[in-house]
Amino acid sequence: MKTDTATSNHKRIWGTNPNVFFLGLVSLFTDISSEMIFTLVPLFLANVLGAAPITIGFVGGFSESADALLRILSGWISDRLKKRKSLALLGYGVSTLVKPFMYLATSWLVVLGVRFGDRVGKGIRTAPRDALVADSVSVTERGKGFGLHRMMDTLGAVLGLVIAAVIIYLVQGGGVEIGLTTYRWLVIVGVVPAVLAVVVLLIFVFEPRAGVAAGSDDGTHAGTNLFKGFDTRFKLFLVIMGLFTLGNSSDFFVILRAQNLEVSLIEIVLMMVLFNITYALVSLPAGILSDRLGRRRVIALGWFIYSLVYLGFAFSPSLWQTWVLFAFYGVYYGMTGGATRAFVADLVPVARRGTAYGLYHGVLGLALLPASLVAGWLWEVINPTAPFYFGAVLAFLAALGIMTLIKE
Repeated sequence: MKTDTATSNHKRIWGTNPNVFFLGLVSLFTDISSEMIFTLVPLFLANVLGAAPITIGFVGGFSESADALLRILSGWISDRLKKRKSLALLGYGVSTLVKPFMYLATSWLVVLGVRFGDRVGKGIRTAPRDALVADSVSVTERGKGFGLHRMMDTLGAVLGLVIAAVIIYLVQGGGVEIGLTTYRWLVIVGVVPAVLAVVVLLIFVFEPRAGVAAGSDDGTHAGTNLFKGFDTRFKLFLVIMGLFTLGNSSDFFVILRAQNLEVSLIEIVLMMVLFNITYALVSLPAGILSDRLGRRRVIALGWFIYSLVYLGFAFSPSLWQTWVLFAFYGVYYGMTGGATRAFVADLVPVARRGTAYGLYHGVLGLALLPASLVAGWLWEVINPTAPFYFGAVLAFLAALGIMTLIKE
């Protein structure tokens, strides 16, 4: 690990490599944009376009899964070319280009197309970006680095949702359902920070060549064999992540559940603000905690909290309980968002980080389509509580799996 990072020639910002800070800033701007444009898509589909729950589940699951193979491919290419930044820039650029087309959406197929384009961009950028973060920090600060990145990413979501709440209030005031004019204003304003994200990435993020090059000499490069060079622990981790994700359907259903409980639109947005605030506040301490106590314990605790939250949504909570559930949903995200990414870097050789992150995000993406279809089917055929019971059980099993089957 002596050349694991390329930090020596760059002044630290907030106690870490500047790459981590500026990649966090890129994610902050991107999340401002995405939260404004895409968070309320399930309500736009249901309220404006009249889509059924299973259709909404398909749009959410397909858009999340469609980029899975691209995530794997882009990570592998970044290992081969040792060009993380270029692929990340391409991915952020693609997402920025397609977002304005949501203004023109008049059917669920158009929404699906735009979401697909956005996710293609995410698929291209995610693995190289995470590899950039891992390449830019030492092993002793890995959890902290990913925690800081997740914190900044989530602060962007908070800002995006606050801006969305202000726009909703100014355009339509109260009410349970979203209107077409309101949604179009969200798109118009939301495109601006997406452009800023691309500019920051282009100008301020550097390629930590020393970390990538050092790994390329360790004899672990596997050519076109995606799984060669990875040990059993990493493969087991992917299986357990897949199991968890099968019960972790698109967040569309959490939002739909809130509306199903007759929570007003503005309150749903404010609940998402609370969710993201807790996510942001927990991310950095959880990342630091994973550096000290181990990733498995932090991840397993996060999944246990998720299981309890999903059980809470299943039990038809009152309004104040729904607020609490959204807050603890953010705690789950904060506990696991940085720790799982840091755990990937712990388990794989330096030279194969891009491919490893591609496989990690690919497994999540591939599992999300069946997860969301199952959730939509359970919602329609049984009742709106069924997807949450299902998710709670799988999360509990995944927490047991990571603690008993994988050693650090």
